[in-house]
Amino acid sequence: MSLPFLVRPANLFQINDQVTPVSALENFPRITPFLCFDSNAEEAVAFYLTVFKNSRRLDELRNTGEAPGPKGGVLTIAFELDGVQFTALNGGPSFKFTEAVSFVVRCDSQQEVDYYWSKLSEGGSEIQCGWLKDKFGLRWQIVPARISDLLKHPKAMQAMLQMTKLDIAELERAAKS
Repeated sequence: MSLPFLVRPANLFQINDQVTPVSALENFPRITPFLCFDSNAEEAVAFYLTVFKNSRRLDELRNTGEAPGPKGGVLTIAFELDGVQFTALNGGPSFKFTEAVSFVVRCDSQQEVDYYWSKLSEGGSEIQCGWLKDKFGLRWQIVPARISDLLKHPKAMQAMLQMTKLDIAELERAAKS
């Protein structure tokens, strides 16, 4: 199924025959995550902005009536989470998040692991090995900054496989044993 629009090289947004400039994309990095929500992109963005420091809403594109959804409603929202730029789309119910894509949150302490785990899992579900699904269905990996070094030790890997939220001290103990 294709979306009812495309982004042209000249930074134009097209819905059917109507072409509009997409100012937010002009200053975005070459590669930017584009997240398709049903009709709750504004709610999701507002939530993520409360979770991550140094975050802000950058721009929005409203529906002129040519796209599905209410005329005048938000179609896309450009936003930034801790320096990473994203775009959220109210794309309808056809597109769902899956485990095939997740975002890694690097944590420098157990306090950060606990904070992000608590905020992002609220209303969602805990998975295994530091993964969770938030209330919008997006998957996150909440991991210590040293996860790659720790998991080089087989006992740390075994310990992680038994965890939902990661426990840095336990992973470090397992890596030393």
